[in-house]
Amino acid sequence: MNDVPAWADRLRAERRTRLWSQKDMAVRLRDAADARTRDRLPQTDSLRRMIRSWEAGAHRPNELYATLYARAFGIGMSELSLDNERSGSAAWGDDETDALELAQRAAASDVGLETLELLEQAVDDLAVAYPGTPPAELLGRVRQHLAYVCRLVDAKKTLAEHRRLLVAGGWLSLLAATCHIDLHQFPAGAARLRTAAQLARHAEHREIAAWCLETEAWQVLTAGAYQRALILAQSAQRVAPRGSSAYIQATAQEGRAWARLGAGRETRHALDRVARLVAPLPSPHRPEHHYRYDPAKSDAYTATTLSWLGDPAAEPYARQVLARLESTKHGPPRPRRAVSARLDLALALLASDQPDEAGHTTLTAITSGLLVPSNYWRAAEVVAAVERRRVPETAELRDAYQELCGPLPRP
Repeated sequence: MNDVPAWADRLRAERRTRLWSQKDMAVRLRDAADARTRDRLPQTDSLRRMIRSWEAGAHRPNELYATLYARAFGIGMSELSLDNERSGSAAWGDDETDALELAQRAAASDVGLETLELLEQAVDDLAVAYPGTPPAELLGRVRQHLAYVCRLVDAKKTLAEHRRLLVAGGWLSLLAATCHIDLHQFPAGAARLRTAAQLARHAEHREIAAWCLETEAWQVLTAGAYQRALILAQSAQRVAPRGSSAYIQATAQEGRAWARLGAGRETRHALDRVARLVAPLPSPHRPEHHYRYDPAKSDAYTATTLSWLGDPAAEPYARQVLARLESTKHGPPRPRRAVSARLDLALALLASDQPDEAGHTTLTAITSGLLVPSNYWRAAEVVAAVERRRVPETAELRDAYQELCGPLPRP
């Protein structure tokens, strides 16, 4: 059993994820201090010895150093969480990484081909689990795998193995960022995105780099920064390999930003580009994979984009998408995506002057138990629009939103 405290594991894992040596960490702790505090800190070599002691769990950093750690990592103090819990298999349910660890020990080298293949398979499995797993639950599993990747960073390996390890860490950091954003944990999400982008640069992996930009575009779009979302989506297209999943998704995200800006011509041009890109694509082997573009998503993005534009043509798209997501003819049902599709349909119904059905559809989405915090704003938008139409069920809809999602934002 590992007797190192969880906080010591966390300090080491956060450092290794960023590919910093203990000396780098000492420099960054000094850089995180203001000028007055920096003059009172020990020199770099002494700080490095303190870091070694902290990571071994000999004693815990005091409040000053905990604050400097949080600044250096770009995360909040609550996210750093230097509590007294012991690490071990009970922390996140280590069954998945126990299997990876066993494979690594059975391999001839410290990392080895078999370990990397199993790790890459685990990354794919987590990306497939994303649409149907509560974000907090999935985040725990992703963190567990990131901790395992961090343990392998210092192991002996070839240059090719090192790059594959960085790529796996990049995908995992990106997925962790997405879960944090779903949970409205924005500082933690931003820190994970920075790490994913850094790993993408080290591995020279353009698609991960593009997904980082696209994910940030999605986040700022939901926050109402539509012009910023547009710039990020276009930047992602410039970085992504042409025709890749990241390229297609960034193009779709550009269309959504244009729709929010009320630019009809540019919106439809982006939708046309997405349609041309996905036309020759076969359905992927695992269409639920979050980072592999499923051509069937095209209709869902069209429904969302047209509904945000206020175009009544969104209604048939939204109905078709919802029916497919709730059917078993094209794979397993996708209930969380179906919730988003209901919100799209509600907006489309409002555009075609059907407020009663829009209210009922929104109520079904809100009370499903599957609405994640990153989509609360979309539900709030429909609730506000239904209220303006004075639909009889408005009070019930407002109460349901406030009970399950919190206070409605002010107009």
